[in-house]
Parts: sequence; C-alpha cells; structure tokens
Amino acid sequence: MRERGASWVVVQAALLILLVLAPGGSAPAAYDGGVRLAGWIAGIIGMLLFLSSVLNLGRSFTPFPRPVDDGELVTHGVYRLVRHPMYLAAILVCLGFSLATASGARLLVTLVLFIFFDLKSRREERWLVERYPAYRQYQQQSKRLIPWVY
Repeated sequence: MRERGASWVVVQAALLILLVLAPGGSAPAAYDGGVRLAGWIAGIIGMLLFLSSVLNLGRSFTPFPRPVDDGELVTHGVYRLVRHPMYLAAILVCLGFSLATASGARLLVTLVLFIFFDLKSRREERWLVERYPAYRQYQQQSKRLIPWVY
C-alpha cells in the first residue's frame, strides 16, 4: 500500500472529514440568495465531473496516486480539459459545500485541499511519466487542475 501512495489517501480523507466537521457559518440575509445558489451549482458540477472522470478512467481508476499496473493513459473526455479532473471535482464539491453553508472554516479547509491536491498531483505525475512515456506530451496539451488556467 505504501508504494501506491496510501499516505496521500489518508491525508486526503482526513482533510475531507475536517471539512465536513468544520462549523457552518451564519451569514447576513443578503448572502442567502446568489452565493448559496452558486455553492449548490458548484457542488453539483463537481459531482457530475467526478462521475464523468471515473467513467472515463474505467479500469485505470484507483484511489491511489500511483497508476495501476494494467491501466492505460486516459486523455479523452474530461481529461482533455484538465489532467486531474477528480481533484478539481473534489475542490468544486468542497467549495460548493462551503458556500452553501456560509462557512469560512470550510472555505479555509477547501483552500488547504487545493494546495494538497496540487502537491499530490505533482507526485502522481512523476509516477505517470514513469509509467506512460506519452504523459509528457499530454502535460504540454492540458492544464493540471483548472482548465485553461492552471
């Protein structure tokens, strides 16, 4: 398990639990409209993106950052837009939950999760380059976490 990157998964799970357990906020009445709605929309988009990512990966799906031995490099579907759509999906769901619950604490954990996913993706990409020589070219064609931006 250790060689697959299990420690990354443990830290990720701890951060997600922390996000759920973080206190909700109390926002002014003006907050209730658009910002809460934006949160729900971000969360739904994140869930759909996660589902699409898993379907695109097929047998290459793993919760661990090291690619599976019998997997293949996936660059189609949502993977055309961003190299780590599952991480983006998790960030969107967490951001949406934070906004919908008006929680500054959850927003802070979401920021920490973004940094964590950036670091995790960097480690994962070293393993992907080792496993799939074509990954270097794919890195040049798509962004890491945010389509067209980063």
